[in-house]
Amino acid sequence: MFHQATICKGCWQQMHMPVPLRGVASAPFRAFGIRPSRMNPNTCTICEMMFTKVMKARQVEIDATILFADLRGYTSLSQSRPQGEISELLDAFYDECAEAVWEGDGIVNKTMGDAIMAVFNFPIRRDDHAVQAVRAARAIQERWRAKRELLPKSLTVDGETIGVGVGIDSGKVNFGEFGRTHHDLTAIGTVVNVASRAQSAAAADEILLTQSVYERARSELEVSQSRDYQLKGLAEPARLWAA
Repeated sequence: MFHQATICKGCWQQMHMPVPLRGVASAPFRAFGIRPSRMNPNTCTICEMMFTKVMKARQVEIDATILFADLRGYTSLSQSRPQGEISELLDAFYDECAEAVWEGDGIVNKTMGDAIMAVFNFPIRRDDHAVQAVRAARAIQERWRAKRELLPKSLTVDGETIGVGVGIDSGKVNFGEFGRTHHDLTAIGTVVNVASRAQSAAAADEILLTQSVYERARSELEVSQSRDYQLKGLAEPARLWAA
């Protein structure tokens, strides 16, 4: 279960500054617009909106794990079902993904239609960030299987309940503010691209992860099977493990 911290974990780790997130002590901070971040409520809007001032740079290179999760069959549903039902579906998907990611101290960095992108190991640092991402991916699948049973029966694709595909990769990424007129706080780099491609290759209810994730989270993956995939945009086949 997701535990709500009393101070911002990101500010504490990055600056050793205790920024209250909840309770009476947080009131003065909220008066200045400092409140829990939408990316992870255990971080604050200083982490989210003042990256350059906190880090003294617009971008930094970090070791991170990137997770993409995508609803399978969403496009077909969005063309055939009322907008209210589609909104209910997306709300449920985002909520289940967020809770799973936050439990592992990750952030939901982006929501993109029927997909989310999560980053682990910034601003909350964890040595076991790859393990946390794998656990989050499994939690997303478990939560979604339970949640979709409660959704309207009309929200199916060819009679099958809609599933989620997940892809994960770990390694060096550039994280920070990108763009001059519209600042976008996010991660970029090969790791992000490969995680996205792995997600595209995953079937509904499947988690695919790269060799880098497998090596870092081997204790969680003792019975995992692997095979080579030809991922879009990559010249050589990539070995992916099913988690």
